[in-house]
Formats: sequence, structure tokens, C-alpha cells
Amino acid sequence: MTRIRFISADGSQEALVESKPGDRLLDVAQAHGMPLEGTCEGAMACSTCHVYLVGGDVEKLPPPAEEEEDMLDFAAGANRQSRLACQIRLTADIASLDVKIPRGVVDMSR
Repeated sequence: MTRIRFISADGSQEALVESKPGDRLLDVAQAHGMPLEGTCEGAMACSTCHVYLVGGDVEKLPPPAEEEEDMLDFAAGANRQSRLACQIRLTADIASLDVKIPRGVVDMSR
């Protein structure tokens, strides 16, 4: 199991959840009410699932593919901690991840 700590954009709220190997971070976030739209459903045609990976076993994740890096160019406030949640599959060796929701996230599906 992976322990994921979702942190609100202003840092005032946190949600601790557990996920299993093979889960996609976007699916876990949406299942727990995080405001990530994921408009393209993982096809890397948008950046509406942009998150910041700020702690935990981040170094155990594979680096973003060139296509993901290109799409992050369209994400507001992207930085070195930025990833697309749709591109992150959790594995058994990832015990924890700290995920911060960016400012200005708008989930039009709500």
C-alpha cells in the first residue's frame, strides 16, 4: 500500500489516503474528492491533472516522458516538482507520496 497525503493549494488542509500498486494517481485523487479534472482521461492532451510532488518516495518514480514535459509547459505555475497525475502509476516500492494541489485548479466536472 502507498500512503498519499494530498495537500490543498494554500496548505491549510490535508487528506491522508491509501492506494494499492497499479493505481493511477489521478484516479486516487478523484476518488477522494481532490479537485483534479483530468479532462483528457490520461491521453496527455491537457494539463488539468497537474500536481506538485513535494515529498515521500518521489525519487522512486520514473522521470516524466518527453510528452509529459511538453504538456506541463501548458500548466499554470509548473515547476520542477510538477507532474501530471494521470501519468503516475503507483508501485509496491512507493511507500508514500506527498501531493500538493496547485493554486488556480478549476474542476469543471463539479
